Amino acid sequence: MHREVYNWYSPHLNEEMRVAVYGHWGFALLLFPPDVSDYLEYERHGLIGALTTMIDAGKVKVFCINSVSGESWLNQELPPVQRAMRQQQYNAYVTDEVVPFIVGQTSPETMIIAAGVSFGAFLAANAFFHRPDLFGGMIAMSGMYDIKLYADGYYDGNCYFNNPVDYLPNLNDPATLDQLRSRKHIYLLSGKGDEETPEHSIQLAEILGAKGIPCHLDLWGEDIRHDWPTWRAMLPHVLSTRL
Repeated sequence: MHREVYNWYSPHLNEEMRVAVYGHWGFALLLFPPDVSDYLEYERHGLIGALTTMIDAGKVKVFCINSVSGESWLNQELPPVQRAMRQQQYNAYVTDEVVPFIVGQTSPETMIIAAGVSFGAFLAANAFFHRPDLFGGMIAMSGMYDIKLYADGYYDGNCYFNNPVDYLPNLNDPATLDQLRSRKHIYLLSGKGDEETPEHSIQLAEILGAKGIPCHLDLWGEDIRHDWPTWRAMLPHVLSTRL
């Protein structure tokens, strides 16, 4: 498998950020890491390995980026106002730095799918819902989509605009709605086993349905738990059967 690692100093985040790139051709899959992990987390846990056949066949080119969740929602030592501000800076990093990098590595016509597991599912969904003009779809696995769970009761504009279960029901911009409604690749997956919270995926699917946005909700069995074997099965399944 072809693999390269790139890095640059992010003006939006004021720190060095790295991107691991796997493959040569195919649509672009942008993987957001879970929790406070980094750009190599998917490789460490074998998920990149589970995609080897598709990567080597030129079906997909995978881009794995860092998160700043440890400097944002998942850092309980920071005041919530700073957590929300850091998320906004991360949003700008993704749209203004990562997406142009992916376009430069592929082409302006290449479809970009945002994807992630656990907290990375929130990051992927949030990025997609904000900029459907940049993303062709999303694959969100075992996620939660209500950031109030991490805001300790604090709520401001930055919290609202990064909380899909709040801003999506109020989304009325015709251009954005048209873009979201035209996207064929919106996938929400969850197991029903240990530590999984399928109610979060169900809630988001219901919100999307009420807005006329097509969504594929796929709930796996009660033996499917919140862990890497689940995601090593889920992502190849979606890529091989839906894309």
